Amino acid sequence: MWEYEHTAETSAAPGALWRCWSDMAAWPAWNAGIERIEADGPFAPGTRFTMTPPGDDPVTMTLTEIVPGTLFTDVMDAGDFQVTTVHRLEPLPAGGTRVVYRTEITGPAADRVGPELGPAITGDFPDVVAALIKTAEG
Repeated sequence: MWEYEHTAETSAAPGALWRCWSDMAAWPAWNAGIERIEADGPFAPGTRFTMTPPGDDPVTMTLTEIVPGTLFTDVMDAGDFQVTTVHRLEPLPAGGTRVVYRTEITGPAADRVGPELGPAITGDFPDVVAALIKTAEG
């Protein structure tokens, strides 16, 4: 298994961040790592979506878990490995929110592909989370 987690805190309320996440069509407006996104359904478990990073091949994922206002999980299944990313909002005691992006690569090929693929997937998490926060605070 390969894993990575990035967290950041913001004064934005969880609801403001959730509105950004739940509007999949708007993800390219604040996430520079997405040139185009196409979803085969609503922001709900079971919906498959394809994201195209700038200058790269499209990647298809499935929303597997959604807890409104709290978290969503997407999975990219490549057969011998799976990339699971949990996006979580944690209200802070004094107000504001901690934003958590956690990725795990699991499966028979995880130890082989994780060290190369993992950093390629998660390398922009600090920038993506910062852009999410800026959008939610704005």
